[in-house]
Amino acid sequence: MKLILVLTAVIAVALAAPQAADKDAQITKYNSDNSGIDGYNFDFETSNGISQQETGQLTNQGTENEIMKVTGSYTFTWQGVTYTVTYTADENGFQPVGDHIPK
Repeated sequence: MKLILVLTAVIAVALAAPQAADKDAQITKYNSDNSGIDGYNFDFETSNGISQQETGQLTNQGTENEIMKVTGSYTFTWQGVTYTVTYTADENGFQPVGDHIPK
């Protein structure tokens, strides 16, 4: 569970890392609802077109199969091309889907 959250955070930081043309980007939207141990959701957008939405929901609570199931997506533009990745992270690992990701 911690690995999934760490991977998500690393992806978000990598996407938000300033590039030469993006160094002055501003956060234009940010929402976060951390409802405690049961789950969370957040979304943000930046002035340079980066956005991310994510929801985490605790499943099988109180059992040895308890897991935080995460779903979300992020979008960014690189070299004039807009990329969108949707993903699920659960007991089967991180599962990204995007037109540019090999199947």
